[in-house]
Amino acid sequence: MAKIITDVVCPFCGTLCDDLEVKVSDDGKEILEVYNACVIGTEKFLHSQAEDRLTVPMKQDEEGNWNEVSIDEAVDYTAQMLCNAKKPLMYGWSSTNCEAQSAGHEIAELCGAVVDNTATVCHGTTLIAVQDVGVPSCTLGEVKNRADRIVFWGCNPAHAHPRHMSRYSIFPRGFFTGKGHKARKMVVVDPRSTDTAKMADLHMQIEQGRDYELLSALRVAIRGNPLPETVAGIPRETIQDVAETLKSGRFVVIFFGMGVTQSLSKNHNIDIAIALTRDLNDYTKAAIMPMRGHYNVTGSGQVLGWQFGFPFCVDLSRGFARYNPGDSTSNDLLRRGEVDAVFVLGSDPGAHFPISSVKKIAQLPSVCVDPHYTPTSAVCKLHMPTAFVGVEEGGCAYRMDNVPIETRKVVEPPEGMLSDEGFLERVLARVKEIKGVA
Repeated sequence: MAKIITDVVCPFCGTLCDDLEVKVSDDGKEILEVYNACVIGTEKFLHSQAEDRLTVPMKQDEEGNWNEVSIDEAVDYTAQMLCNAKKPLMYGWSSTNCEAQSAGHEIAELCGAVVDNTATVCHGTTLIAVQDVGVPSCTLGEVKNRADRIVFWGCNPAHAHPRHMSRYSIFPRGFFTGKGHKARKMVVVDPRSTDTAKMADLHMQIEQGRDYELLSALRVAIRGNPLPETVAGIPRETIQDVAETLKSGRFVVIFFGMGVTQSLSKNHNIDIAIALTRDLNDYTKAAIMPMRGHYNVTGSGQVLGWQFGFPFCVDLSRGFARYNPGDSTSNDLLRRGEVDAVFVLGSDPGAHFPISSVKKIAQLPSVCVDPHYTPTSAVCKLHMPTAFVGVEEGGCAYRMDNVPIETRKVVEPPEGMLSDEGFLERVLARVKEIKGVA
Protein backbone atom coordinates (compact mmCIF):
# COMPACT_ATOMS: atom_id res chain seq x y z
CA MET A 1 0.00 0.00 0.00
CA ALA A 2 1.33 3.44 -0.94
CA LYS A 3 2.24 5.89 1.80
CA ILE A 4 2.49 9.68 1.91
CA ILE A 5 5.52 11.46 3.37
CA THR A 6 4.65 14.93 4.66
CA ASP A 7 6.66 18.11 5.34
CA VAL A 8 9.11 17.35 2.55
CA VAL A 9 11.52 20.15 1.55
CA CYS A 10 11.80 20.92 -2.17
CA PRO A 11 15.41 20.78 -3.46
CA PHE A 12 14.93 23.08 -6.45
CA CYS A 13 15.30 26.78 -5.62
CA GLY A 14 16.30 28.97 -2.69
CA THR A 15 12.69 29.26 -1.49
CA LEU A 16 13.03 25.73 -0.02
CA CYS A 17 9.28 25.10 0.18
CA ASP A 18 8.82 22.80 3.17
CA ASP A 19 5.15 21.83 2.79
CA LEU A 20 5.43 19.20 0.06
CA GLU A 21 3.79 15.80 0.31
CA VAL A 22 5.22 12.87 -1.63
CA LYS A 23 3.38 9.65 -2.33
CA VAL A 24 5.77 6.68 -2.48
CA SER A 25 5.36 2.94 -3.04
CA ASP A 26 5.13 0.68 0.00
CA ASP A 27 8.70 -0.58 -0.56
CA GLY A 28 9.97 3.04 -0.42
CA LYS A 29 11.73 2.82 -3.79
CA GLU A 30 9.41 4.64 -6.18
CA ILE A 31 7.84 8.12 -6.16
CA LEU A 32 4.24 7.97 -7.37
CA GLU A 33 3.01 11.54 -6.97
CA VAL A 34 4.17 14.91 -5.61
CA TYR A 35 1.71 17.34 -4.04
CA ASN A 36 1.98 21.12 -3.38
CA ALA A 37 5.19 21.58 -5.41
CA CYS A 38 5.53 23.84 -8.44
CA VAL A 39 6.00 22.26 -11.88
CA ILE A 40 9.79 22.49 -11.65
CA GLY A 41 9.92 21.10 -8.12
CA THR A 42 7.67 18.20 -9.11
CA GLU A 43 9.93 17.41 -12.05
CA LYS A 44 12.98 17.46 -9.77
CA PHE A 45 11.47 14.61 -7.75
CA LEU A 46 10.10 12.61 -10.68
CA HIS A 47 13.28 12.94 -12.73
CA SER A 48 15.11 10.87 -10.12
CA GLN A 49 12.99 7.94 -11.36
CA ALA A 50 14.13 8.26 -14.99
CA GLU A 51 14.78 4.91 -16.63
CA ASP A 52 17.87 6.15 -18.47
CA ARG A 53 19.49 7.48 -15.30
CA LEU A 54 23.20 6.77 -14.94
CA THR A 55 23.88 4.45 -12.00
CA VAL A 56 27.55 3.52 -12.48
CA PRO A 57 30.68 5.71 -12.84
CA MET A 58 31.82 6.33 -16.43
CA LYS A 59 35.38 7.25 -17.44
CA GLN A 60 36.55 8.62 -20.76
CA ASP A 61 39.58 6.99 -22.36
CA GLU A 62 42.21 8.69 -24.54
CA GLU A 63 40.15 8.03 -27.70
CA GLY A 64 37.12 9.71 -26.14
CA ASN A 65 35.18 6.50 -25.53
CA TRP A 66 33.23 6.08 -22.30
CA ASN A 67 33.73 2.96 -20.19
CA GLU A 68 32.23 1.76 -16.94
CA VAL A 69 34.52 1.80 -13.90
CA SER A 70 34.02 0.73 -10.30
CA ILE A 71 33.34 3.13 -7.46
CA ASP A 72 36.78 2.31 -6.03
CA GLU A 73 38.40 3.28 -9.34
CA ALA A 74 36.39 6.51 -9.44
CA VAL A 75 37.44 7.35 -5.88
CA ASP A 76 41.09 6.64 -6.66
CA TYR A 77 41.06 8.66 -9.91
CA THR A 78 39.50 11.66 -8.13
CA ALA A 79 41.94 11.50 -5.20
CA GLN A 80 45.00 11.06 -7.47
CA MET A 81 43.86 13.92 -9.70
CA LEU A 82 43.46 16.32 -6.78
CA CYS A 83 46.70 15.26 -5.07
CA ASN A 84 48.79 15.48 -8.26
CA ALA A 85 47.46 18.90 -9.27
CA LYS A 86 49.35 22.02 -8.21
CA LYS A 87 46.21 24.14 -8.12
CA PRO A 88 42.94 22.23 -8.63
CA LEU A 89 39.59 24.01 -8.90
CA MET A 90 36.70 22.55 -6.88
CA TYR A 91 33.56 24.25 -8.17
CA GLY A 92 29.79 24.05 -7.65
CA TRP A 93 28.47 22.97 -4.22
CA SER A 94 25.10 24.71 -4.64
CA SER A 95 22.85 21.67 -5.22
CA THR A 96 24.13 19.51 -2.41
CA ASN A 97 23.84 19.53 1.37
CA CYS A 98 26.04 21.32 3.91
CA GLU A 99 27.51 18.03 5.12
CA ALA A 100 28.92 17.28 1.66
CA GLN A 101 30.20 20.85 1.35
CA SER A 102 32.10 20.50 4.62
CA ALA A 103 33.70 17.21 3.53
CA GLY A 104 34.69 18.75 0.19
CA HIS A 105 36.32 21.72 1.90
CA GLU A 106 38.52 19.40 3.96
CA ILE A 107 39.73 17.77 0.75
CA ALA A 108 40.39 21.22 -0.74
CA GLU A 109 42.46 22.24 2.27
CA LEU A 110 44.61 19.12 2.05
CA CYS A 111 45.13 19.48 -1.71
CA GLY A 112 45.62 23.26 -1.86
CA ALA A 113 42.59 23.77 -4.09
CA VAL A 114 40.45 26.77 -4.97
CA VAL A 115 36.86 26.33 -3.71
CA ASP A 116 34.20 28.31 -5.54
CA ASN A 117 30.42 28.10 -5.80
CA THR A 118 27.79 29.33 -8.23
CA ALA A 119 27.65 32.73 -6.51
CA THR A 120 30.67 33.53 -8.67
CA VAL A 121 28.32 33.93 -11.66
CA CYS A 122 25.17 35.17 -9.89
CA HIS A 123 25.05 36.73 -6.40
CA GLY A 124 28.78 37.01 -5.70
CA THR A 125 28.39 40.74 -6.29
CA THR A 126 25.73 40.77 -3.55
CA LEU A 127 28.17 39.18 -1.11
CA ILE A 128 30.80 41.79 -1.98
CA ALA A 129 28.29 44.60 -1.38
CA VAL A 130 27.20 43.13 1.95
CA GLN A 131 30.85 43.02 3.01
CA ASP A 132 31.15 46.69 1.99
CA VAL A 133 28.10 48.19 3.67
CA GLY A 134 26.23 45.49 5.64
CA VAL A 135 22.65 44.45 4.98
CA PRO A 136 19.31 45.25 6.69
CA SER A 137 17.48 41.98 6.04
CA CYS A 138 14.82 39.71 7.57
CA THR A 139 13.35 36.23 7.18
CA LEU A 140 10.69 35.13 4.71
CA GLY A 141 8.42 34.50 7.70
CA GLU A 142 8.60 38.19 8.56
CA VAL A 143 7.81 39.04 4.93
CA LYS A 144 4.71 36.84 5.03
CA ASN A 145 3.47 38.25 8.34
CA ARG A 146 4.44 41.93 8.09
CA ALA A 147 5.40 43.18 4.61
CA ASP A 148 2.85 45.33 2.76
CA ARG A 149 5.16 46.88 0.16
CA ILE A 150 7.00 44.39 -2.07
CA VAL A 151 9.58 45.35 -4.71
CA PHE A 152 10.92 42.81 -7.23
CA TRP A 153 13.97 44.36 -8.89
CA GLY A 154 15.70 42.52 -11.73
CA CYS A 155 14.03 39.19 -10.95
CA ASN A 156 11.09 37.16 -12.24
CA PRO A 157 9.83 34.91 -9.42
CA ALA A 158 6.81 33.80 -11.44
CA HIS A 159 9.26 31.64 -13.42
CA ALA A 160 12.43 31.36 -11.32
CA HIS A 161 10.85 30.89 -7.85
CA PRO A 162 7.30 29.85 -8.76
CA ARG A 163 5.86 29.53 -5.21
CA HIS A 164 7.66 32.53 -3.69
CA MET A 165 4.71 34.88 -4.18
CA SER A 166 2.09 32.38 -3.01
CA ARG A 167 3.99 31.24 0.10
CA TYR A 168 5.72 34.39 1.31
CA SER A 169 5.62 37.67 -0.55
CA ILE A 170 2.30 38.55 -2.24
CA PHE A 171 -0.66 36.24 -1.63
CA PRO A 172 -0.36 34.70 1.86
CA ARG A 173 -2.33 36.07 4.81
CA GLY A 174 -0.07 36.60 7.80
CA PHE A 175 -0.51 37.92 11.35
CA PHE A 176 -0.48 41.56 10.23
CA THR A 177 -1.33 41.02 6.54
CA GLY A 178 -4.74 39.40 6.96
CA LYS A 179 -6.08 40.57 3.59
CA GLY A 180 -3.28 38.93 1.62
CA HIS A 181 -2.52 40.50 -1.75
CA LYS A 182 -5.33 43.06 -1.35
CA ALA A 183 -3.37 44.74 1.46
CA ARG A 184 -0.06 44.76 -0.41
CA LYS A 185 1.41 46.99 -3.10
CA MET A 186 3.71 45.28 -5.61
CA VAL A 187 6.35 47.16 -7.61
CA VAL A 188 8.40 45.47 -10.33
CA VAL A 189 11.51 47.00 -11.88
CA ASP A 190 12.47 45.17 -15.08
CA PRO A 191 13.30 46.20 -18.66
CA ARG A 192 11.09 43.34 -19.90
CA SER A 193 7.36 42.86 -19.51
CA THR A 194 7.64 39.59 -17.59
CA ASP A 195 4.82 37.53 -16.10
CA THR A 196 5.78 38.98 -12.71
CA ALA A 197 5.62 42.52 -14.12
CA LYS A 198 2.12 41.87 -15.50
CA MET A 199 0.92 41.16 -11.94
CA ALA A 200 2.42 44.33 -10.46
CA ASP A 201 0.55 47.40 -9.25
CA LEU A 202 3.33 49.37 -10.90
CA HIS A 203 5.91 48.21 -13.44
CA MET A 204 8.91 50.51 -13.86
CA GLN A 205 10.23 49.45 -17.27
CA ILE A 206 13.78 50.67 -16.78
CA GLU A 207 16.30 51.08 -19.59
CA GLN A 208 18.74 48.18 -19.64
CA GLY A 209 21.83 48.63 -17.43
CA ARG A 210 20.70 51.86 -15.72
CA ASP A 211 19.72 50.40 -12.34
CA TYR A 212 22.24 52.52 -10.41
CA GLU A 213 20.74 55.74 -11.75
CA LEU A 214 17.17 54.74 -10.87
CA LEU A 215 18.18 53.60 -7.39
CA SER A 216 19.90 56.96 -6.89
CA ALA A 217 16.79 58.78 -8.13
CA LEU A 218 14.59 56.90 -5.66
CA ARG A 219 16.91 57.95 -2.82
CA VAL A 220 16.56 61.56 -3.98
CA ALA A 221 12.76 61.27 -4.26
CA ILE A 222 12.44 59.74 -0.79
CA ARG A 223 14.18 62.83 0.63
CA GLY A 224 11.85 65.10 -1.34
CA ASN A 225 14.61 66.67 -3.43
CA PRO A 226 14.16 67.72 -7.09
CA LEU A 227 14.64 65.25 -9.97
CA PRO A 228 15.14 65.62 -13.73
CA GLU A 229 12.17 64.90 -16.00
CA THR A 230 13.24 61.29 -16.66
CA VAL A 231 15.79 58.94 -15.13
CA ALA A 232 16.70 55.62 -16.80
CA GLY A 233 13.61 55.98 -19.00
CA ILE A 234 11.24 56.43 -16.04
CA PRO A 235 9.25 59.72 -15.73
CA ARG A 236 9.86 61.87 -12.64
CA GLU A 237 6.22 61.54 -11.51
CA THR A 238 6.43 57.74 -11.52
CA ILE A 239 9.61 57.76 -9.45
CA GLN A 240 8.01 60.13 -6.94
CA ASP A 241 4.85 58.00 -6.78
CA VAL A 242 6.90 54.87 -6.06
CA ALA A 243 8.91 56.69 -3.39
CA GLU A 244 5.72 57.82 -1.65
CA THR A 245 4.19 54.35 -1.96
CA LEU A 246 7.20 52.81 -0.24
CA LYS A 247 7.36 55.48 2.48
CA SER A 248 3.66 55.00 3.28
CA GLY A 249 4.02 51.25 3.90
CA ARG A 250 4.43 49.61 7.29
CA PHE A 251 7.09 47.14 6.10
CA VAL A 252 8.96 47.37 2.78
CA VAL A 253 10.92 44.46 1.32
CA ILE A 254 13.12 44.73 -1.77
CA PHE A 255 13.82 41.42 -3.51
CA PHE A 256 16.49 41.59 -6.19
CA GLY A 257 17.94 39.17 -8.71
CA MET A 258 20.55 38.78 -11.41
CA GLY A 259 19.07 41.62 -13.42
CA VAL A 260 20.79 43.85 -10.86
CA THR A 261 23.77 41.74 -9.78
CA GLN A 262 25.04 41.00 -13.29
CA SER A 263 24.20 44.27 -15.08
CA LEU A 264 26.42 47.34 -15.30
CA SER A 265 27.87 48.48 -11.95
CA LYS A 266 27.45 44.97 -10.46
CA ASN A 267 28.20 45.13 -6.71
CA HIS A 268 27.79 48.92 -6.70
CA ASN A 269 24.15 48.40 -7.72
CA ILE A 270 23.69 46.37 -4.55
CA ASP A 271 25.60 48.95 -2.48
CA ILE A 272 23.12 51.63 -3.42
CA ALA A 273 20.09 49.30 -3.15
CA ILE A 274 21.15 48.62 0.44
CA ALA A 275 21.59 52.39 0.93
CA LEU A 276 18.03 52.89 -0.39
CA THR A 277 16.79 50.34 2.14
CA ARG A 278 18.66 52.16 4.89
CA ASP A 279 17.10 55.47 3.81
CA LEU A 280 13.61 53.96 3.89
CA ASN A 281 14.19 52.96 7.51
CA ASP A 282 14.10 56.67 8.38
CA TYR A 283 10.38 56.62 7.47
CA THR A 284 9.22 53.02 7.94
CA LYS A 285 10.57 49.50 8.40
CA ALA A 286 12.47 48.20 5.36
CA ALA A 287 14.57 45.14 4.48
CA ILE A 288 16.31 43.77 1.40
CA MET A 289 16.89 40.19 0.28
CA PRO A 290 18.62 38.50 -2.70
CA MET A 291 16.61 35.95 -4.67
CA ARG A 292 19.07 33.07 -4.44
CA GLY A 293 18.63 30.43 -7.12
CA HIS A 294 20.24 27.02 -6.50
CA TYR A 295 18.53 25.55 -3.49
CA ASN A 296 21.60 25.47 -1.24
CA VAL A 297 23.91 28.09 -2.73
CA THR A 298 23.26 30.12 0.44
CA GLY A 299 24.44 27.14 2.49
CA SER A 300 27.65 26.91 0.48
CA GLY A 301 28.48 30.50 1.38
CA GLN A 302 27.62 29.84 5.01
CA VAL A 303 29.82 26.73 5.27
CA LEU A 304 32.74 28.44 3.50
CA GLY A 305 32.25 31.42 5.79
CA TRP A 306 32.42 29.53 9.06
CA GLN A 307 35.29 27.31 7.88
CA PHE A 308 37.48 29.81 6.00
CA GLY A 309 35.98 33.26 6.60
CA PHE A 310 34.94 33.97 3.00
CA PRO A 311 31.73 33.08 1.11
CA PHE A 312 33.08 32.10 -2.33
CA CYS A 313 36.25 31.95 -4.52
CA VAL A 314 38.43 30.80 -1.61
CA ASP A 315 42.01 30.07 -2.72
CA LEU A 316 43.79 27.54 -0.46
CA SER A 317 46.75 26.93 -2.77
CA ARG A 318 49.23 28.64 -0.41
CA GLY A 319 48.13 26.72 2.64
CA PHE A 320 45.84 29.43 3.99
CA ALA A 321 42.58 31.00 2.81
CA ARG A 322 42.77 33.91 0.37
CA TYR A 323 39.81 35.71 -1.19
CA ASN A 324 40.04 37.99 -4.20
CA PRO A 325 37.00 38.15 -6.53
CA GLY A 326 38.14 38.76 -10.09
CA ASP A 327 41.37 36.89 -9.38
CA SER A 328 40.42 33.70 -7.52
CA THR A 329 37.00 33.30 -9.19
CA SER A 330 36.47 30.25 -11.40
CA ASN A 331 36.15 31.83 -14.84
CA ASP A 332 39.16 34.07 -14.28
CA LEU A 333 41.30 31.12 -13.21
CA LEU A 334 40.16 28.93 -16.12
CA ARG A 335 40.57 31.59 -18.80
CA ARG A 336 44.05 32.47 -17.54
CA GLY A 337 45.00 28.79 -17.42
CA GLU A 338 45.96 28.91 -13.74
CA VAL A 339 44.30 25.65 -12.65
CA ASP A 340 45.45 22.18 -13.70
CA ALA A 341 42.48 20.03 -12.61
CA VAL A 342 38.73 20.59 -12.19
CA PHE A 343 36.28 18.95 -9.81
CA VAL A 344 32.58 19.85 -10.22
CA LEU A 345 29.77 18.90 -7.82
CA GLY A 346 26.27 20.33 -7.50
CA SER A 347 26.45 22.59 -10.55
CA ASP A 348 26.64 22.61 -14.35
CA PRO A 349 29.31 25.05 -15.55
CA GLY A 350 29.32 23.35 -18.95
CA ALA A 351 25.89 24.87 -19.54
CA HIS A 352 26.52 28.30 -18.01
CA PHE A 353 30.21 29.24 -18.25
CA PRO A 354 31.68 31.03 -21.30
CA ILE A 355 32.87 28.65 -23.99
CA SER A 356 36.49 29.66 -23.32
CA SER A 357 36.15 28.31 -19.77
CA VAL A 358 34.36 25.14 -20.88
CA LYS A 359 37.15 24.41 -23.38
CA LYS A 360 39.68 24.63 -20.55
CA ILE A 361 37.65 22.14 -18.47
CA ALA A 362 37.60 19.76 -21.45
CA GLN A 363 41.40 19.94 -21.75
CA LEU A 364 42.15 19.27 -18.08
CA PRO A 365 41.87 16.21 -15.83
CA SER A 366 38.34 16.59 -14.52
CA VAL A 367 35.57 14.96 -12.50
CA CYS A 368 31.84 15.69 -12.61
CA VAL A 369 29.76 14.41 -9.68
CA ASP A 370 26.13 14.54 -10.78
CA PRO A 371 23.18 12.15 -11.00
CA HIS A 372 22.26 13.69 -14.38
CA TYR A 373 23.83 13.60 -17.80
CA THR A 374 24.83 17.25 -18.25
CA PRO A 375 26.95 19.40 -20.59
CA THR A 376 29.59 19.35 -17.83
CA SER A 377 29.64 15.56 -17.57
CA ALA A 378 30.07 15.43 -21.35
CA VAL A 379 33.38 17.36 -21.24
CA CYS A 380 34.80 15.87 -18.01
CA LYS A 381 37.02 12.79 -17.92
CA LEU A 382 35.06 11.05 -15.14
CA HIS A 383 31.32 11.16 -14.49
CA MET A 384 30.43 9.96 -11.00
CA PRO A 385 26.68 9.55 -10.39
CA THR A 386 25.43 9.98 -6.82
CA ALA A 387 22.11 10.03 -4.99
CA PHE A 388 19.75 12.97 -5.48
CA VAL A 389 20.19 15.26 -2.47
CA GLY A 390 16.79 16.26 -1.11
CA VAL A 391 15.14 13.22 -2.68
CA GLU A 392 17.31 10.18 -1.94
CA GLU A 393 19.46 11.82 0.71
CA GLY A 394 18.64 14.33 3.46
CA GLY A 395 20.88 16.91 5.08
CA CYS A 396 21.01 20.60 5.94
CA ALA A 397 20.27 23.37 3.43
CA TYR A 398 19.95 27.14 3.85
CA ARG A 399 16.97 29.06 2.51
CA MET A 400 17.56 32.34 0.65
CA ASP A 401 16.98 34.25 3.93
CA ASN A 402 19.83 32.31 5.64
CA VAL A 403 17.49 30.07 7.64
CA PRO A 404 18.86 26.49 7.90
CA ILE A 405 16.36 23.73 7.16
CA GLU A 406 16.86 19.99 7.49
CA THR A 407 15.80 18.32 4.24
CA ARG A 408 14.10 14.95 4.23
CA LYS A 409 14.98 11.69 2.47
CA VAL A 410 11.98 10.44 0.49
CA VAL A 411 13.08 7.26 -1.31
CA GLU A 412 16.07 4.95 -1.41
CA PRO A 413 18.70 5.56 -4.11
CA PRO A 414 19.55 2.78 -6.60
CA GLU A 415 21.37 -0.08 -4.94
CA GLY A 416 25.06 0.60 -4.29
CA MET A 417 24.87 4.32 -5.13
CA LEU A 418 26.73 6.67 -2.79
CA SER A 419 25.55 10.05 -1.57
CA ASP A 420 27.62 13.18 -2.31
CA GLU A 421 28.89 13.13 1.25
CA GLY A 422 29.62 9.39 1.11
CA PHE A 423 31.66 9.75 -2.08
CA LEU A 424 33.58 12.74 -0.72
CA GLU A 425 34.34 10.95 2.55
CA ARG A 426 35.86 8.08 0.58
CA VAL A 427 37.88 10.50 -1.57
CA LEU A 428 39.04 12.26 1.62
CA ALA A 429 40.20 8.98 3.12
CA ARG A 430 42.13 8.15 -0.07
CA VAL A 431 43.69 11.65 -0.18
CA LYS A 432 44.88 11.25 3.41
CA GLU A 433 46.31 7.86 2.50
CA ILE A 434 48.21 9.28 -0.51
CA LYS A 435 49.55 12.22 1.47
CA GLY A 436 50.31 10.18 4.56
CA VAL A 437 48.03 12.23 6.77
CA ALA A 438 46.56 10.53 9.85
